[in-house]
Amino acid sequence: MRRIWLAIRVFFLCLFKRAVAEEVAKVLARRKTAVAGVADAKPPAPPKPVAPKPAAPKLPARNDAVALLAALQREGRFVDFIQEPLGGYTDAQVGAVARDVHRDCAAAVQRMFAIGPAVAEPENAEVELPAGFDPGRWRLTGNVTGGPPFRGRLVHPGWEAKTCDLPTWSGTPASARVIAPAEVEL
Repeated sequence: MRRIWLAIRVFFLCLFKRAVAEEVAKVLARRKTAVAGVADAKPPAPPKPVAPKPAAPKLPARNDAVALLAALQREGRFVDFIQEPLGGYTDAQVGAVARDVHRDCAAAVQRMFAIGPAVAEPENAEVELPAGFDPGRWRLTGNVTGGPPFRGRLVHPGWEAKTCDLPTWSGTPASARVIAPAEVEL
C-alpha cells in the first residue's frame, strides 16, 4: 500500500515540477542501463530547453463597466446628461434633451447586448414555477409561503442580454478609466 501512495506522489510531482521529473528520468535511465548490463554507460543527455514563445503584448486592462459608460457617453451623451445639474432648466428643456439621450443610449445598449425579455410569457400571464426553478431568472414577490411549485401572475418578464459585445479598447494604462477624453478645439 505504501508503494501505491509513493507512486501517486511521484506521478504528481513529475507532472507539476520539472526538476523532479528530470531527476526521475535520470534514475530510470541509470536503472535501465544497469539492468541491461551496461552499468557504466552514460545516461542520455537531457533534452535541450525549448525557448519559450514570446508572449503577445498585453493590452492595457480596462474595466467593462468603464467601457460601457464610455460607449453610452460617446453614442448618447449619457454621462453629460446625468452630470448636468438640472435645477436651472424647465421640464420642457429637460424632456427635450432626455428624449435624445434616451433614444441614442437605448440604441447603443441594444446593439451591444441585444436585450430581450428573460421569459417568453407576457405580463399578467399565469405561470407555475416547479421545484428547482432558477432564482436568478425568477423573483418571487407578494405572499410567499410554502414550497414549490409556486403559481402566480407574471408582473414583469424581466430582461436578458442575449449577447455581450462591448467595444474593444487599445488605449494606455493612464487612460484606462477615461470615459470621455477632454476635448480641445483648435
